[in-house]
Amino acid sequence: MTALVLLVPALPLLAALSPLAGADGRVLGGAVAAGGVGALGCAVGVAVAVARHGTYSALSGFVYVDPLSTFFLLTVSIVVALAGVGSIAYLESEQRHHRLESLQIRLYVISFAAFAGLMLASLETGNLGLLWVLIEASTLASAVLVGLEANARALEAAWKYIIISSFGVTMALVATLFLYYAATPLVLSPNQRLTWPALFGHAHLLQHDSLRLAFLLAVVGYGTKVGLAPMHTWLPDAHSEAPSPASAMLSAALLNTGMYAIIRFQAVALPELGHYTNHVLLVFGFASITIGALFMVRRGNYKRLFAYSSVEHMGIIAVALGFGGVLGVYGALLHTLNHAIGKCVLFLTSGELVQRWQTRESREVHGVLRGVPLIGGVLLLGSLAIVGSPPFGLFLSEFTIIRAGFHGSSVLAFLLIVLLVVAFIAFVRSTAGMATGEPNSVEGDATARVSPASAAPLLAGIAALFVLGVWIPGALNELIMHSIGAIR
Repeated sequence: MTALVLLVPALPLLAALSPLAGADGRVLGGAVAAGGVGALGCAVGVAVAVARHGTYSALSGFVYVDPLSTFFLLTVSIVVALAGVGSIAYLESEQRHHRLESLQIRLYVISFAAFAGLMLASLETGNLGLLWVLIEASTLASAVLVGLEANARALEAAWKYIIISSFGVTMALVATLFLYYAATPLVLSPNQRLTWPALFGHAHLLQHDSLRLAFLLAVVGYGTKVGLAPMHTWLPDAHSEAPSPASAMLSAALLNTGMYAIIRFQAVALPELGHYTNHVLLVFGFASITIGALFMVRRGNYKRLFAYSSVEHMGIIAVALGFGGVLGVYGALLHTLNHAIGKCVLFLTSGELVQRWQTRESREVHGVLRGVPLIGGVLLLGSLAIVGSPPFGLFLSEFTIIRAGFHGSSVLAFLLIVLLVVAFIAFVRSTAGMATGEPNSVEGDATARVSPASAAPLLAGIAALFVLGVWIPGALNELIMHSIGAIR
């Protein structure tokens, strides 16, 4: 079991060695894809083992996999696999058009592999100190991806990402230290004071004031990584300037990893602090939904549009956790999976648009549906999916969250519905304008054939969103219910 658990992050990391064999974009992209698909296969194996044998712990809790971590492990590994396959077409196209040099291609592969491996590893530890180290180490790898194109906007976005993330790093570290201090009354070893199972098992004995501050700082610190408002300001620039497969990783994997850390802190704090944790998450959640929805109203850079949509959806997940109860947490976890797949599809689609139209401005892209039917169809279906239209999975998860809201506060539930309607109109107005009309292209290659490496992750993602909208597999439902049981 230990070997299988360690293989999940190890396989993507092995792809970092592939640049030693050369700088052929297609070959290196294939190595990244193989690492991602291999990690997904191993994650499925881990999920099966946890379902059969229960929680697995080794090395004094430094390796720890329970149903909750298994759920996030599967979610992130799906994103790594889809983005890895999408990297094949991205690297091949950028190399063919001489937009990336050999050094940049090698840096992309090394950084992508390190980014993926560190995120996956952070989901397999029960030590909150090591969790902090791994999540923050992923920041360095992802910063290289943000600034990869080395133009003025990309470098500015990378520095902005590093500076704002450094604030989050500091707050998350202070939160971890306060949680360690809150455990001083317990008869535990120094290591156990930072080990999730020991803290969760003695949560009602933790020092109230220290725990209260630890949770608030954790939401601010890891919330910076998640993109919760008002700590979200790095996110639109980083997502819009990074290569599109890297944008998919940032939006659909990194944000979820940060949310995973917040859920762990909430689970420890909830028995002692009660509704305080819910109120904190509701405040940050509604602030994020409001800012995300309002900034989507303005038509502009479509990758920034997708980024503000991520701010909105992270806010929806935070609100679901704030609503609480089995229904709220179930909706939050289901929405996490649905959003990860949907946003990965949209950012990979944006990569196709950037390469064909050579612009990120939505006003300069027209006729995608007529010019490239596959990409246009995915753009429209992905847009409808991400705004919560039936019969896609996000409709089901958002409906579940709204139901949880009505069980607690009808006013907040109605407010959520209003904000979702605003986001729906703003988002679809932009993407529908891009999909319709006569095709136009700066370089005249907008109607070029879609490669299998580009089409595969897009079609797989749309198919998964449709399935999750009409049917939740029994194994997935059981995993989500066991995940709720692990933190309640």
